[in-house]
Amino acid sequence: MAQVKALGETKTGTKHHQLFLLLKDEIISNLYRPGCKLPGELKLAEQYGVSRVTVRAAIKALADAGFVDRKPGLGTIVKESVVKSSVMHASIADLFPSLERMGRDSQVRLLEFGYEIPTRTVSNELNLQENDKTQRSVRVRLLENVPFSYLITHVPESIAHNYNESDLATTPLFRLLEKSGIKIDSAKQHISAVLASQHIAEALDVAIGSPLIYLNRVVYDINGAGVEYLDAYYRPDKYQLRIDLSRTGEEDSRHWTAELNGGN
Repeated sequence: MAQVKALGETKTGTKHHQLFLLLKDEIISNLYRPGCKLPGELKLAEQYGVSRVTVRAAIKALADAGFVDRKPGLGTIVKESVVKSSVMHASIADLFPSLERMGRDSQVRLLEFGYEIPTRTVSNELNLQENDKTQRSVRVRLLENVPFSYLITHVPESIAHNYNESDLATTPLFRLLEKSGIKIDSAKQHISAVLASQHIAEALDVAIGSPLIYLNRVVYDINGAGVEYLDAYYRPDKYQLRIDLSRTGEEDSRHWTAELNGGN
């Protein structure tokens, strides 16, 4: 197991809750497989720079959540059947239907809403003039009251004045854009992996440094103007992206091709 920086108190998390999240992530990612024994209290305390009392509280939380069994004389054993919660699925090919389904099946928590002069990157992607503002929002989406995505969006001020904070707290953004008269035509997006920073980890209820799916998307209208800039962070245990592939071409030139059949 890699050496881990000692845990400390954060704005929204005690040491034992942070340790619970770290161990939970390691169980979910199969670093600790079903049936295997967790390290003892002393070893975990030394590894994470915490007291044995903190370790004991974290192990109790794991047991209460159904991830482990504490067996006298045997130690703490990862359960064969770990409690699973629902996972949000999305198709890269069917982008906008996936967004609509996500808005219908999940809940949103609006954390920030305001106007600001964006970074140069955002300004360039949205083709804004110097000192033009965007409406910036930060939202967390939840499935069955469990957070799975952390979303930072920028919308040009000229468009965003058509909706307010209450609207964004209750209606998917792409629907608000359409109600504003925007005809959404296309989008480009990049997908990679990042590690959770402290504030994102706290919002998504994962350990600091946990791997996340990172998605950057720019949405364009029928005139090619940028109408939304999105930075999205997803928990990989709660969110899955699907790409359907088909085999195309002749003989030696046969290759896999993504099936793009339902973009709007």
